[in-house]
Amino acid sequence: MPYIDATGWSGFLLGLAALAAGIGALRKPGIWRTMIEEVNRSPALQFVCGMLELVIGGIVYLANPFSAADILASAIRVIGGFMMAEALVILAFVDIYTQAWLRNLANMHRGWATFTVIIGLALVLASGYHFTLHPVD
Repeated sequence: MPYIDATGWSGFLLGLAALAAGIGALRKPGIWRTMIEEVNRSPALQFVCGMLELVIGGIVYLANPFSAADILASAIRVIGGFMMAEALVILAFVDIYTQAWLRNLANMHRGWATFTVIIGLALVLASGYHFTLHPVD
């Protein structure tokens, strides 16, 4: 059975997603606010977003061991845990949660988008380094 570096790939894919989302938000200011408003208006989108994040967060959490020797694996496991917690909040308290984000994005859109790009870039670079430490035979 071939070895797959779950930590490297989890970090790389999450990093690429964050990087692309942040760049998209910087290119089109207000796009995140529009998406959150749409989710706020649609119970179907609320459920789909919550379940999708729960599944992805669960996969990320379960695929990455918590190990003091592997900081990236531990960090990604924590990210997966936060994703699952956020998904449960979305499923249970979406009205309160989306309103908090809408207020926050009104003043800090560019800051959040820039932060997302930085996190994405950090994950991509850390994953690239992780691949060099754990080459596939």
